Amino acid sequence: MTLHLASGTRALIALVGAGSVTLGATLLGSTPPSGASTHTGTVKVLAAGSLSNVTTLLGAAFKKSTGDTLQVTLMGSTAIATGIQSKTLLGDVFLSASVGADQALEGASHGNWITHYSTFGTSPDVLAYSPHSPFARALRTTPWYDVIASPRFELGRTDPTVDPGGVLDLDALKGIGYAYNMPALLSIAASSRNVYGEVALPGLLQAGQLDGAFMYAVAARAAGLPFVTLSGTRNLAADYTLAILKGAPDPQAANAFVTWLHSARARAILVSQGLAVAPARAS
Repeated sequence: MTLHLASGTRALIALVGAGSVTLGATLLGSTPPSGASTHTGTVKVLAAGSLSNVTTLLGAAFKKSTGDTLQVTLMGSTAIATGIQSKTLLGDVFLSASVGADQALEGASHGNWITHYSTFGTSPDVLAYSPHSPFARALRTTPWYDVIASPRFELGRTDPTVDPGGVLDLDALKGIGYAYNMPALLSIAASSRNVYGEVALPGLLQAGQLDGAFMYAVAARAAGLPFVTLSGTRNLAADYTLAILKGAPDPQAANAFVTWLHSARARAILVSQGLAVAPARAS
């Protein structure tokens, strides 16, 4: 597996909310897996950054089942949709964390990049935290919004203009801030100093640079980070969707991946990573 991730402007580690991962590369002289199609191709997957670990596991299993390879680019879903529209990103399949990103690609006015999509899982927005943070104990015993209101609490969130999760983060901050009359939370929502790339946040918590950060539960579990649910909020979650893109470079391999993702093996991987697997539904 090769990983290519650009560096963030404020991150200590070399990770940001965009990257490229090639999964299950074929070895020279290797034979195709038993039962694999005679066509072997590469599926270019544009995926929400929170699915980093999920796509790694899916890629290995998909390679074993079909002989095809997943080449995954990780970014915020909104940024991916923008890149598709501007033709700066090319892919076969879009794995989004928000139906809004899919809808931005539907219809003639949006380029007809997507004709339909299906939901394959959900994951709630949570507050992950560093187990070594001086606020760790408080987060386990005190409402999250009271803890992050401390001026000493170093919080991370994503940019709502490129990541749907960032929109949910603002919904949580503003919803609680107004409902409970907490100006500190409204100030956090208005500030950009706590905004980081989606892929960078787990590493920043692990490195102790942040006390806590909003992210999807699937990303927190993948990073081995403890988290608390966002009590006082409602239905703040990622709806993960799957769609084949217009002009897919390898439509045969793309269709094979879409079919395989609904298999028992793929669903088992999704469940193992903490996703609530939803029945497939078309838009």
